[in-house]
This record gives sequence, structure tokens and C-alpha cells, in this order.
Amino acid sequence: MSNASPKPISAKEVKALRDATGAGMMDAKRSLVEAEGDFSEAEEILKRRGLTKAAERASREANEGAVALASSGVAAALVHLRSETDFSAKSADFLECAEAAAEAVLSGGPKAIEEFSGQIDRLRLLKKENIHLGSVKRLEAAEGNLLDTYLHTQDGRGVNGVIVEGSGVAADVLHQVALHIAFAKPRYLHRDEVGGDVLERQRASASAMAEDRPPKVREKIVEGRLRAWFAESVLLEQGLHGEKVSVEDTLKDGRIVRFEQAYLG
Repeated sequence: MSNASPKPISAKEVKALRDATGAGMMDAKRSLVEAEGDFSEAEEILKRRGLTKAAERASREANEGAVALASSGVAAALVHLRSETDFSAKSADFLECAEAAAEAVLSGGPKAIEEFSGQIDRLRLLKKENIHLGSVKRLEAAEGNLLDTYLHTQDGRGVNGVIVEGSGVAADVLHQVALHIAFAKPRYLHRDEVGGDVLERQRASASAMAEDRPPKVREKIVEGRLRAWFAESVLLEQGLHGEKVSVEDTLKDGRIVRFEQAYLG
């Protein structure tokens, strides 16, 4: 028997094996240790144990899952753990992982999610599904600002979560904005956030739909369609709860500083 110390396995080697096989992080590491660092032998070990099927699952869509929200009042975190089926997403171990991850991100910041990679790997193997992280968000209110949250639940799991920060906004109004965001799903806070390329695509699409009209009429149609797109996509220009009064007008002298949202789909 050799008295030589086992060859140390680096994180880089584990990642390379994981990327090549789709196996879980801990399984990749164990196989490398068993193979004494031999990459090919470690691959064979994973294949014999049926631990490389995750690579096939990784290409499958994961539109289900659960959204977990954790809040301390001055800070809040959202974590979306994705899965292929609602059956897996409703299971106790899946929900516990998502909720624990949100609590960890709340207290330790977004990087805290890294400690859950092994647990997610185990869920992936246990459920035999493409399970992975979706959105991981955290907001902390600036001094004097308010934070509001909302989590829409369905069949015992979160499916749509919102965090919104307001300055000079009454608490009840801010909560109404959070509810509005959940169901209106705005892409931007204000139109200045819309990229030039996005705007040009919208303008080109509107122009193409009116290409048979005279130039002056076409221009009016394009501008009208752009206004409608902004009213649909930009939070401050949306009608609160679908009414005529916009979110921005509802705020009066206050303002929405930022928001985050995570939802299934």
C-alpha cells in the first residue's frame, strides 16, 4: 500500500469535469478523488454510476419552479429556483432549498447563493429534472426610504415576487405599486432605461405596420404605437391597476427608486 498523500483536487478540475459531464459538483469531486485525479477515469466512474444524465437534462426547458422572498424590513431578497414540473417545485425539499437560499441572500448578499450549489445538484439528481437558479435579487433601502414586498403564492409555493423601493411615498401607496408590478410585469422603471436598439426595433416594427400610409400619417401612427408600448412596458407610465391614472401621477411628490421582480415562465 502506498503511503503517498492523495493528489489534491483543485476547484478548476472539478468544474472542468462537471462541465464535461453535467454531473453534480460533489459527485464530480468524489469521482476525481477516487480516480486520484485521472480525468478520464473520473468520467468513467460517473458514467458507471449513472451520474452524467444531468447533461442531457440541462438542455430541457425549466419554466416551472418556485419564487422565495425574504425580508428584514430594510432589505429584501428574491430567489427563483427553476424546475421542469410543478410537481417537483411543490415538494418540501425543493421549497425548503428556495426559502433557505432567499434567507441566505438576504443576510449575506447575492454571493451567498453559491453555498447552495451542492444542494441544487442533489435536487437535480433526485428529481431527474433540469433544476437550476433563475433570478437572484437583493435590495436594501437607502436611509429614509421605504421598501415594500409582495409574493403571490399558488398551490403552496411562491410564483411571483416583487421588491420595490420608494422615496417620499406613503407606505399604502408603495404597497399598491408593489401589487401593480406583480401583475403588470413592467420591464423598465422609466423610459430613459430603454436601450436605443430596443427603441429602434419598436419604431421599425410600428413603421412596417403603417408602411402603406402617407409619410405624415405614418409618423403619427408610429408615435402613437410607441406611446402605447411605453405605457405597457414602463412602470411609471402604466395605469395603476389598469386604471387611467398613471403610477407616476399616483406618487405625487414621491418617486420609485427601483424595483426587482421574479416570476415563473
